[in-house]
Amino acid sequence: MGEYNPTILQGQHTNDDEILAKTPLDAKALAGESSEIIMELLQRFKVRDVMKRKVISIPRKATLRDAQRILRENRISGLPVSENDRLYGIISVNDIIKGLDGGWMDETCEAHMAKNLVVLEAGMPLAFALRYFNNYTYGRFPVLDSDRRLVGIVSQRDVMRALLYELSVEIRKLERKTSKKQAEATQEAKENFYRKEWAVVHNDLSRAGHAANDIKGILRERKIDRTVVRRVAVAAYELEINICIHSHGGVLVLVISDDSVTITAKDRGPGIPDIEWACRDGTSTANDWIRSLGFGAGMGLSNSKRVSDEFDIQSEVGKFTKVTCVFRTKPAAAEGGAS
Repeated sequence: MGEYNPTILQGQHTNDDEILAKTPLDAKALAGESSEIIMELLQRFKVRDVMKRKVISIPRKATLRDAQRILRENRISGLPVSENDRLYGIISVNDIIKGLDGGWMDETCEAHMAKNLVVLEAGMPLAFALRYFNNYTYGRFPVLDSDRRLVGIVSQRDVMRALLYELSVEIRKLERKTSKKQAEATQEAKENFYRKEWAVVHNDLSRAGHAANDIKGILRERKIDRTVVRRVAVAAYELEINICIHSHGGVLVLVISDDSVTITAKDRGPGIPDIEWACRDGTSTANDWIRSLGFGAGMGLSNSKRVSDEFDIQSEVGKFTKVTCVFRTKPAAAEGGAS
C-alpha cells in the first residue's frame, strides 16, 4: 500500500490583536498590569515552550485494539499514528468506540485513522494555540517542526498550566517591585519635608511654565534664599519646556529637604541618543512650528546644568529621559554658587 500524504491545515498568520480578541483568555476582560502581562506572555511564548516533547504514538500497522490499550494505559483521548517522526494520522477515542460497535478492533490503525489533520507548528506564538482550541473541539494538537517532523503534542491543559505558572512568576515580580516602591516612599517621607509633582503634556504650550511658576511660589512661601529660588525656577522652567516640546509627555517633581531642593524631570521617550551633544548650548530637535512660537532654542539642558549644584541625566532611546537637578539651601552652599 502506498504512503499516506495527509492534508495538514496550517495556521494563517493573522493579526495578533485579532487572535487575542478571540482567545478564551480575552485580554480586554482583564485590567491593569495583569492584562499587559498576559498579552506579553502570549506573544513571547511559542508552542514549543508548552508542548509535551515525549510523544506517545502508534505505527500504522498496529491494530485498533493496540491503540485502545495505549489510550487506556496513558489516560489520553488521542494518539498520533507516526513512523520515523512522520505523522500519518490520528486515532481518537471515537474511532475506538466505532471499532467496538462495528467489530473491527483487529483491523489496522491506518484503515480508520483521521488523515486530514489540523496541526500546530512549533514556532507559532502561543496565541495561535489558544485560538485553535477555541475554534476546534479537539482536546490536543500534534506539533510539527519546520521539517514537518512530529516533535510534540500540546493540549489545552498544557497551555493553561504554562500560562498560570508564568503569570504567578510575573505577579511575584510585581509584588516585590511594589514592596520596594513602598519602602522607598516610606524612606523618602522620613527624609523630606515636601514633595509634589506636575504632569507635563506633549505640545501643551498654553500651560508652558505653569509648574515652574508654582515651584517658585512654593519656595518663596518656605522662605528659601532668593538666589536659590531663582536658580531652581530657571531649571524647572527649562526642564518643563523640554518635556513639553521634545518628549511624549512626563512629570516634573519637586522635593524639598532640610538642606536641599531637588527638581526631577522624567519623560516617556523618545530618549536621547547622544547625551553629550544634547547638553551643549544651542542644540535642539524642535521643529519649525515650535521655533516660530519662541521655544526650542536649544539651551534647556545646558542652562539647567549651569544653575545646578548637582546635575544628572539618564536616558534610554525609545523609553525615557530623566534629569535631576539638586540645589543646596544651606547658607554656605548658596554662597558657593553653581557647579
